[in-house]
Amino acid sequence: MILIKSKREIDYIRESCLITAEVLQLLKYNVKPGITTLELDKIAEDYILSNNSRPAFKGYSQAGSFAFPGSICSSINDEVVHGIPGNRILMDGDLLSIDVGVEKDGYYGDAALSVGVGSISDDKQKLMDITEKSLYLGIAQAHAGYRLGDISNAIQSFVEENGYSVVRDLCGHGVGKHLHEDPQIPNYGKKNSGALLKDGMTLAIEPMINLGSYKVNVADDGWTVLTTDGQPSAHFEHTIAIINGTPEILTKCG
Repeated sequence: MILIKSKREIDYIRESCLITAEVLQLLKYNVKPGITTLELDKIAEDYILSNNSRPAFKGYSQAGSFAFPGSICSSINDEVVHGIPGNRILMDGDLLSIDVGVEKDGYYGDAALSVGVGSISDDKQKLMDITEKSLYLGIAQAHAGYRLGDISNAIQSFVEENGYSVVRDLCGHGVGKHLHEDPQIPNYGKKNSGALLKDGMTLAIEPMINLGSYKVNVADDGWTVLTTDGQPSAHFEHTIAIINGTPEILTKCG
């Protein structure tokens, strides 16, 4: 069931989303060769807690997995999503994807971005650029009266036209009163298909795009998703609300 939010509920979600956005910008500023993903996780957790909120990912579990130990997901190069923060040191040329979730007053925000560490290759930079652009093309289709498939198709069409592949085993989702809600939002699909979009929907749209094949598998840690061919992947995400028929991005600063 897709939950339709009231204006009051969207205001609560907006507050959680603003903290989420601020965390991502803080982390982006601190990404540099020599820092560990665990150090970035500590920066994020301290900031979230200082805003009377809670890291939504920490302790989260899903079927068959242990509770996620980090406040952020930190995924490097061929790690698509759900990378566990640890003592791995970021190296010049790495592509780092950071995913953050925040819960405050019972409402959630969720967002992600990818960033180059030091000087990165042209291939990695273009992959990030295409992934981020596809996110905004998808958001542009999130109007009341459109359908979920319009979002999915806009992302897939742009990505594949540029020679990249859309991860099919993972998708975006509803978010707000829970970290993960209906509907699922694939990053591929047909126009004019899927659920009808309505005012009051709050959605986390998140293209995960690979340089090589779309195929992925899960590492032995039970969480980290990797490309099967070892090629890099990028990930961008915003939480949006459909208000007065149009999409508003909630997870951005300013």
